[in-house]
Formats: sequence, structure tokens, C-alpha cells
Amino acid sequence: MDKVDDETIWIVTADTPLTSKDGGEKAGNDSGNPFDESPVPTKRGTRGARLSVRKLEAEMSKFLGVVGGLFNRAQKQVNQQSGLKLDEIELSVEISGEGEVKLLGTGGKAGTKGAITLKFKRVES
Repeated sequence: MDKVDDETIWIVTADTPLTSKDGGEKAGNDSGNPFDESPVPTKRGTRGARLSVRKLEAEMSKFLGVVGGLFNRAQKQVNQQSGLKLDEIELSVEISGEGEVKLLGTGGKAGTKGAITLKFKRVES
């Protein structure tokens, strides 16, 4: 098996406050792992999921292919209509615990922590 096949990374999926049990003690586990997959928040209040690097690469590649095609077509249309050229694109994306790469739109999460900003700038030939 290839080493890349075994590689995983942690994706933080929640940052929740600790809750109290009936006796007043804090809920959580004692693993010390801030990315424990259990449904009970850890002492730090963070939950996460292991994600295959290979799956993330495939999802990001698919996302970039779709976005690249979309902006290529948009650029051709802008050139035909106005003679302007698209010089730079900045996108905010989010990676789910399942490895889905999602474009963040306006009106919500674009400013939240955890968003990845991808900035594409035209290379002049």
C-alpha cells in the first residue's frame, strides 16, 4: 500500500462549549485528544474527524476543475461584451468532516474561522 493511501488529517467539525453533568462536573472525555471523534465534547470543546488525504485531494481537484471552467467561460463572455479581462479571483471554501469542498457564499460563513481563502491571480505571458 502506498504511504499516501494511509495518510489522514484531522478536520475540526465543531467547537462547542463543555456542558455540565448532573453532579456539576464538566462533561467530556479524558483522552487529551482535542480532535476526539466521540459525540461528547472534549475538555477543549473541539470535535473532529479523520479525513483521507487522497479523498481530500480528489475533492479539491474536482472543485478547482469546476471553478476553473466556470471562470474561463465567464472571462470569455466578459471579453466579448466589454473587452475587460478578469485579473484576480478570491474564493472562500470550507472542508466538511466528510471531505466535501464547499464554496462559501455571502450572508454567512465567509468570515468564520476555518474558511480557506483561495486567491487566483492572472499570470501574464
